[in-house]
Amino acid sequence: MEPEIAEDASMGQLSRDVRGRLRGLTKENAERIGLHLVMAGRLLDVDPERAYEHTQAAVRRGGRVDVVREAAGIAAYRTGRFAEALRELRTVRRLNGSSEHLPLMADAERGLGRPERALALAASEEARTLDAEGRTELAIVASGARSDLGEHDAALAVLDRIPAAERRGDLGLRVLQARASALEAAGRTDEAAALLAGVDPAELERVSGVPQETEDVVVYDTYDEDVEDDDTNDDVGDDGAGPSDEDEDGAGERPGAGSAVEPDTDEA
Repeated sequence: MEPEIAEDASMGQLSRDVRGRLRGLTKENAERIGLHLVMAGRLLDVDPERAYEHTQAAVRRGGRVDVVREAAGIAAYRTGRFAEALRELRTVRRLNGSSEHLPLMADAERGLGRPERALALAASEEARTLDAEGRTELAIVASGARSDLGEHDAALAVLDRIPAAERRGDLGLRVLQARASALEAAGRTDEAAALLAGVDPAELERVSGVPQETEDVVVYDTYDEDVEDDDTNDDVGDDGAGPSDEDEDGAGERPGAGSAVEPDTDEA
């Protein structure tokens, strides 16, 4: 049984780029995958587990498509499946050569209790290819990794090196939150509280990716006899392939100062 799709979900809610990536599949399969991606994007912030289920349905149908594996990796990360997130995002990197999800991968390493690996990613050649937002996201993760290792001054120093121009808007709030987390980890709780005293807690929750309340969506049953009920990530569909053999051990909770990256579901 595939997860349910809202009646108002449509392929038009995907970006042109995402729709283009699905063109190599049969029309019927591409449309079904696209609807699952629409639902995953819609649910990621309000019900990450259901979003994850939609990405798994998409992977079963189109596992060789980079945007499908990207959505699966992001949803796995948001549900605390860090080893799976790493596997999926590495696959995306092999498929399209992009390092844009390096901050997410580094934070997944933190989630697996491996801050040293997170710092190694932050210091890699790939990190230099990130845009300004990606560099700031990676700096936030690196600061958290330093705190994990008890290197509290270094954690704050990483954030100090973020250019002022990159500390605006939602990303600026996340930098502020990361600084408060670093201060708390160092035992400087009064300073951390003072830093966030004038910030709306709801805004901090929003930029942190905390699930928000939402109205129920109307759904219909999308059972497909061509897809076995006992399919798993390792199964291969007509137009897709299962995850790569590369895997990691362990699981953990999402770090408080981690990245929040979402699939592209903007209207074209």
